[in-house]
Amino acid sequence: MLKNMLEDCGAIKYGEFTLTSGKKSSYYVDIKLASTDPAVLKEIATEMTSLVEGEKIAGMELGAVPLATALSLETDLPFLMVRKKSKGHGTGGRIEGKLEEGEMVTVVEDVTTTGGSSVETVEVLREAGAKVNKVLVVVDRKEGAEEKLKELDVELVPLITADELVDR
Repeated sequence: MLKNMLEDCGAIKYGEFTLTSGKKSSYYVDIKLASTDPAVLKEIATEMTSLVEGEKIAGMELGAVPLATALSLETDLPFLMVRKKSKGHGTGGRIEGKLEEGEMVTVVEDVTTTGGSSVETVEVLREAGAKVNKVLVVVDRKEGAEEKLKELDVELVPLITADELVDR
């Protein structure tokens, strides 16, 4: 069902792309396009609901914030927004939302490739006192994220993998 929804909303694109990781790819998965479609966003949140562990959900700006918001609404759990870098005003923090020391947080991601963003999100949350042992991702491109997260003792749980999603 999710695969069809991602295809139908135009989230899977073929061509020449440079990914956040810097890698070149013949396809691109635009989850931001999918997460701005209420039906697709609801399906993603519904599929992630049973996979959440802990007291909070967290996602890094920009792509994961709609996912964290939708999942928060589905689970009635509060969510945290993690900034890519510290803001230069106010508290200067990287985490928006209330986090108590020792709370278990499930991280959500839109797409993982090498895992750099997921690792950074986990590290920021852990430095702030959270426990993180799971990252939920809509699409895992299967290019190293799972292995990088395993080094941090974090499980990567994809809703779908690139192998299941795209024609190569």
